[in-house]
Amino acid sequence: MSNKIRAYAAEEAAGKFQPFEFDAGELGAEQVEIKVSHCGICHSDLSMLNNDWGMTAFPFVGGHEAVGEVVALGENTKGLEVGDKVGLGWNSATCGHCNNCISGFHINCPNLEGTIVERHGGFADRVRCNWEWAVKLPDNMDASKAGPLFCGGITVFNPFVQNNIKPTDKVGVVGIGGLGHLALQFADKWGCEVTAFSTSPDKADEAKSMGADYLVDTRSDAELEKLTGKFDMILSTINVPLNWELYFGALAPKGKMHVVGAVLEPIPVGAFDVIMGQKFVTGTATGSPIVVRDMVEFCARHNINAVTEDFKMSEINEAFEHLENGKPRYRIVLENDF
Repeated sequence: MSNKIRAYAAEEAAGKFQPFEFDAGELGAEQVEIKVSHCGICHSDLSMLNNDWGMTAFPFVGGHEAVGEVVALGENTKGLEVGDKVGLGWNSATCGHCNNCISGFHINCPNLEGTIVERHGGFADRVRCNWEWAVKLPDNMDASKAGPLFCGGITVFNPFVQNNIKPTDKVGVVGIGGLGHLALQFADKWGCEVTAFSTSPDKADEAKSMGADYLVDTRSDAELEKLTGKFDMILSTINVPLNWELYFGALAPKGKMHVVGAVLEPIPVGAFDVIMGQKFVTGTATGSPIVVRDMVEFCARHNINAVTEDFKMSEINEAFEHLENGKPRYRIVLENDF
């Protein structure tokens, strides 16, 4: 098999994607090569394209919600066969031997490798990763909709695992978007009472179809004040500041404010909020391989799917413009048409 990979790359920050070819070199002993059939676009791809986080290497090949077929295996790979249908998310390699890895917390590995950080990702005909991060798809999972689960999905699934959320808990989800629409489905199938927080009342019917029991208009402080002491977890999926005092007030004793939206401003936390109410401010980024495996099985069992809009990979620039304009409902997926 040729080591040449065809892709779409941007040559500069905020640039347009253009056809690009690169030599991937010899396949590593613990690497798998995946023939990409579909790849989701995440807002993190846009942040990386614009170099918002100051860590983008150009030429930049994004794409970290890749789904496809294993076409080659390194000699030391485990648990996979050529022909397996797999998904790949934000992470592509970890050391496997540090305390974090052997404890099952791979996302805290000091040598964690990002799929699109200083390497080329899934906006391509093929992509590589270490074997433990290539997670098999259940037989009944639609590959055309599976990509967003591997970043957006695991980002909002892991909080339920890490925070030991129970079916009897009351959970609030802030934001009904690319992350939030999946979080609603997870919370509902987890068995929780689910409240959606949104600035868009017109999304009420959609939110309830995804599992929300209640919808709260986040622009109304009066509505938020009615929720004092209600929630065991509030999961914030948005990247803008909230009225933090009211949201902390809405947490029950020992409640958790779990943040997965990358808010750039500091979050103010009052000492008495955490002392008297034993409340927590927590966060996670994606999830370790075992949690990803559990998530895809959970999705298959409960028929949980991302709501997607489809573009051809050759339409990548149009798809990014659609994303920048805030139009997707709720995730964009590119289909490989190389």
